[in-house]
Amino acid sequence: MEPRLFALQRLTAMIMAPFVLIHLALILYAVRGGLTAAEILSRTQGSWGWIAFYTLFVICVGIHVPIGLRNILIEWTRLGRAAASVVCLAFGLVLLIMGLRAVVAVGGLWS
Repeated sequence: MEPRLFALQRLTAMIMAPFVLIHLALILYAVRGGLTAAEILSRTQGSWGWIAFYTLFVICVGIHVPIGLRNILIEWTRLGRAAASVVCLAFGLVLLIMGLRAVVAVGGLWS
C-alpha cells in the first residue's frame, strides 16, 4: 500500500504544480488589476474551462494532502497506520466536499 500512496502523491503533485502556478498568476493579475469580487465572479461564472480547471485542482488536493498528512501523523503521533488512514480519509473527504462546493458556487452552477 505504501508504494502506491507514494506514487499517487507524486502524481498529484505533478498535476498540481502547473495548477498552482496558474492560480497564483491569476491572483496577481486580479489584485494588480484592481478587480473586485463581483468582477471576478462575472468572469468565472458559467465558464466550463475554469470549472474543469478548478475541479481537477480540488480533486488533486483532496488526494495529495491527506496522503502527506497521514505520513506526518504516523511519524509524529502514536496513531497506527489504520487510524491515521481513517483520520486522513475523513479529512480528505471534507477538503473535497468544501472545494467542490466552492467550484460549484464560483462557477455559477447553482444559479
